[in-house]
Amino acid sequence: MILNAAEKIEKYVREGSWGQQTLGALFLSIADRQPSTFAVADAPNRHAICGSAPQQWSWAELREQVGRMCAFFASQGVCKDDIVVLQMPNCVEMHAVYLASAICGIAVSPVPVQYRSHELHHVCQTTGAVMALTVQRVGHHQVAADWAAHQFHGPSVKAVWALMDSAAPTGPEGVGRLQDALLGVTAWSAAQMHEHMQTIGLTADDVVTICWTSGTEARPKGVPRSHNEWVIVGESVVDAGQLKVGCQMVIPFPFVNMAGVATSLISWLLTAGGLHHHHPFDVDVFIEQLRTHPTDYTVAAPAVLSMLLKSPEKLDGVDLGRLRRIGSGGGPLAGWLVAQFADRFGIEVVNYFGSNEGAALSSTPQDMPNREHRARYFPRFGVPGFTWSARNAQRVHTRLVDPDTERLITQPGEVGELRFQGPTIFSGYFRAPELTAKAFDANGYYRTGDLFEIAGDQQQYYRFCGRHKDIVIRGGMNISCEEVENLLLGHPKVREVAVIGYPDPALGERVCAVVVAQPATEVALDELVAFLRDHEEVAAFKWPEKLVVMDALPRNPMGKVLKRELRQHWAPQEALETQEVMQ
Repeated sequence: MILNAAEKIEKYVREGSWGQQTLGALFLSIADRQPSTFAVADAPNRHAICGSAPQQWSWAELREQVGRMCAFFASQGVCKDDIVVLQMPNCVEMHAVYLASAICGIAVSPVPVQYRSHELHHVCQTTGAVMALTVQRVGHHQVAADWAAHQFHGPSVKAVWALMDSAAPTGPEGVGRLQDALLGVTAWSAAQMHEHMQTIGLTADDVVTICWTSGTEARPKGVPRSHNEWVIVGESVVDAGQLKVGCQMVIPFPFVNMAGVATSLISWLLTAGGLHHHHPFDVDVFIEQLRTHPTDYTVAAPAVLSMLLKSPEKLDGVDLGRLRRIGSGGGPLAGWLVAQFADRFGIEVVNYFGSNEGAALSSTPQDMPNREHRARYFPRFGVPGFTWSARNAQRVHTRLVDPDTERLITQPGEVGELRFQGPTIFSGYFRAPELTAKAFDANGYYRTGDLFEIAGDQQQYYRFCGRHKDIVIRGGMNISCEEVENLLLGHPKVREVAVIGYPDPALGERVCAVVVAQPATEVALDELVAFLRDHEEVAAFKWPEKLVVMDALPRNPMGKVLKRELRQHWAPQEALETQEVMQ
């Protein structure tokens, strides 16, 4: 049965899956209880990333910054249910933005720093955002100048404010200096913030974020999530990682998607912990953070874990005594890797699968002590007859379905699409009813687009088999093949094109363009990259890194491109079983 919004809220509150507490109220209670305790810190290389010095805030200092951000929003006329686009590298100010937005009833829409005009225009047009918050630069890319040059990417965006390089007195024309604006307002007190939440009638069912995901569609899709929807996902991370009160974390996920927000904001709030930011990933900086800060929990891609096992000297001087668990995902985990981390370092690896839409599974030591199983399988959450320790295992329902016939699959040996229903799952894409209708089946289950089969001696596990949806996952970033194909078709030398992924040991997959050129022309990879970069202004992670030129694309009798054949010939997967990381 498909529930409407009111029915969904009533059902999940009645069942105890959702509650009444908002993220802002939770934050203020922690800051009141432990004002002098460490809360959040920048990565030590922040200056190299965006030109300003790294900062470290206690809970009281963070509360002061959240109060300033609330006052700033009020001074700019940004009100409840308005939308603000956020494009920053991981930094402490992002905590102030998220929490102030949660208190003011504003929906913050975070986007990757790699997004360029192509993606930003779509985000601003779709959301009707009234403001953008960004930085002057990320590395060599002048982010604020891009916003100014494209007239803020949409008529609804009235102002852009940026954290400016400490060496730059002013920014691009039309872009405000965010540091000065925050110093120019009087920070709201905790009492004022509490009063404001009551005045505007804020509830735990109000939308607090709109994150972006890519699937088979040609453009990113907005995924709204409420306070309640975020809290229940954060609880699953706390369960899987066995995170304790006061947990100290080093998190290298981008603070813009499911994995980043669920860990760096929600799990951090639920444990009243301390967080050290890290992103973009730099292994030497990452290890130095582990060496400098006693750490209880972190996350790393399988390739990073493999590198640390093969080069253990990199961990010289790192005290791993507190680090009992590491989360991983976004690529295939090997059983030997999970076993080696336990045997050599006493660290258990947690295997995650998930998506921005809220579909999530976790293979944990408490449910899968067999490390080979934990690397290969996921528990069949929400299936009658199986009991798991995770709280959300009994709150969600999963099923395996033949995507062509809609027939329920209940026995091993047959591959089907994994589908989810429950309080962790989003309610629909933002202002895209046609995409929402396609995302759910007739029984109200979310179609993940990921293929699994039933496994285990008691049929208690799912095994990832591939993807039904047409995407490439590069370093944890979902790339719509259709989107890149449509863009490349605009190149004058391209007659036909198919985009596929090919395996990469560090990133999981990279992008390959299989092209049929126009008659009497030759196509080069650098031409295609330059076209996407300079003409279409597309995020760099979507650019093809391999080019295959063919006389014709293989098609079935109905004219559909046979991408399976292309992958088998040009991108053999062999043991690669890339799973979708929590986005």
